[in-house]
Amino acid sequence: MKGIILAGGTGTRLHPATLVVNKQLLPVYDKPMIYYPLSALMLAGIREILIISSPEYLPHYRILFGDGSALGLQIAYAQQPRPEGLPQAFTIGRDWIAGEPVALVLGDNIFFGNGLGPMLRRAVGRVQAGEGATIFSYRVDDPERYGVIAFDSDARAVSIEEKPERPRSNHAITGLYVFDADVCDHAAALIPSDRGELEITDLARRYMEAGALHVEPMGRGFAWLDTGTHDSLLEAAEFVRTIQHRQGIQIACLEEIAYLQGFITRDMAEARGKALVKTAYGRAILTAIEDAPAPLPFGERRAGDRRRG
Repeated sequence: MKGIILAGGTGTRLHPATLVVNKQLLPVYDKPMIYYPLSALMLAGIREILIISSPEYLPHYRILFGDGSALGLQIAYAQQPRPEGLPQAFTIGRDWIAGEPVALVLGDNIFFGNGLGPMLRRAVGRVQAGEGATIFSYRVDDPERYGVIAFDSDARAVSIEEKPERPRSNHAITGLYVFDADVCDHAAALIPSDRGELEITDLARRYMEAGALHVEPMGRGFAWLDTGTHDSLLEAAEFVRTIQHRQGIQIACLEEIAYLQGFITRDMAEARGKALVKTAYGRAILTAIEDAPAPLPFGERRAGDRRRG
């Protein structure tokens, strides 16, 4: 399973803050925005990751992550000359995907909740087993702003609409998707909408109509935050700050996740923690080393193991 982070776009809703910097490099409280979607892919057990962004910003991401080896990852980069819809990620990344299942996460989405890791790994497992695609829904008060999914009495998806004037439900489609190896062919067959873009809802609808779409609701105890406006960016920062201060944890601490997932060794995690020891982020890495047993090789689990998600 591979993963793509779509971190392109012009960030016009965040001007002038994004006139000289990519939106996904802006801080959400104490770390770059892109750390949050990257952490979701890592919690899903995905280690091969493609970051897609505008040509002028890719050097910044290379400085931030390099080849990903410091996190036990393999990170590649691709250009998005101009944004033409979310499914464009699968045409840009087709050669890199190379016929494998792939997860897509939007670079401005934040996911948090107890059990998030197991939920993501279940979705990956279903797709790897040949069960089509999985999308994640979240109940909102203003569904007309999102792609909306409606269900029948048996909780099966029966309708997917993009920003409908009269939504059939309050369940929005979040910016996290897991697709089988056929996704590149499906994306290539899409026709641009009236907005002139390829729509991710059209892609999901193709799977739904084929009976190959699974919807994973994010219910009580989960948070989904979209940081596309100044207000939502501030709200996300306040949310992260509150959780971290109240619970004494770090959200999206990449080195902590990498260590607990068995992606990197104790020595690698410790070196990074010591380099950042003046920050709560760095201390969280060192605390993870102290509190957790040495992780098993990735993919193995101890009996009763419930690693933090």
